[in-house]
Amino acid sequence: MAIGFHQQNEKTLLKLSLYMAGLFVFVAFGFALTTQSGAILFDGVYSLIAFFMALLTLKVANLVQLPDDDRFHFGYTAIEPTLNLFKSLIIIVTCLYAIVGSIQSLFAGGNAAEYDLAMLYGVFATIGCFAISFYMKNRSKSLRSDLVSVDAHTWFIDGVLSASILIGFVIAYCFEQYGFADYAPYVDPLLLVILGLAILPIPCKIMLDSLKEVIHKAPPEAVTSVIEKRLKQTLAAVPYEHIEVRISKSGRDTYLLVHIIVDESFSVATVRELDSIRKKSEAAMREWNPSIIMDILFICDPELAD
Repeated sequence: MAIGFHQQNEKTLLKLSLYMAGLFVFVAFGFALTTQSGAILFDGVYSLIAFFMALLTLKVANLVQLPDDDRFHFGYTAIEPTLNLFKSLIIIVTCLYAIVGSIQSLFAGGNAAEYDLAMLYGVFATIGCFAISFYMKNRSKSLRSDLVSVDAHTWFIDGVLSASILIGFVIAYCFEQYGFADYAPYVDPLLLVILGLAILPIPCKIMLDSLKEVIHKAPPEAVTSVIEKRLKQTLAAVPYEHIEVRISKSGRDTYLLVHIIVDESFSVATVRELDSIRKKSEAAMREWNPSIIMDILFICDPELAD
């Protein structure tokens, strides 16, 4: 019941992201045509990308909840970091395109815009994007969903973008009002260059984190050491010489391959006894962290754990 509830919450949040992205696309493009602002146009393109990514994310959210089958023996959770990797690459390309285009605009004399209307858009977009980001992040705390987390980051980036655009429009408007109108056209493209460079680290970090999951790189030692310590506590009743643990995170799942090199005093009469040890250990680990999936092997020869 709890898992189903979490899945429903995840889909609700992702649908909210989809609908709001669609709204922002229409609003941004409308203001971009009215004000002739390249910064607002860029914000609209970003929202358009977010809209199509939200459609894809909803599809992936349905897939990752499916059990393993004949085509995907380990389930569909690997699609999750792959999608996040793709989304981050799209955002990076968009930022780089905006930076290059803005530099060309600067050398061409800048870009004049209707800054009074543009400021109205800036206020609406800034409040809206930060509100959605905060809401999604707050609601997703109890969910183990990288999809929602990345979406919240995407809206935060859009909020930073909109807030910076608003500040730039205020500066340009002041230039026009106080005798510096010749400098006003440079504000819009200069702002885009600064924004693009400032935003890039966020999707780059998402890209690197997602790439680590795609290639099954082990989590940081600070994470693995905690998992190993907890695992050994669940196996305290088992006489062993050493426990070798391989850990891989893929989307919302954390997979543990555990080799228990048993002591000579270890003895069981039936395989059911081994199953009982496995079940108790996995139940305790999943109670601590529901994302954990485990396979436990009992061996005598340490070389089999290599």
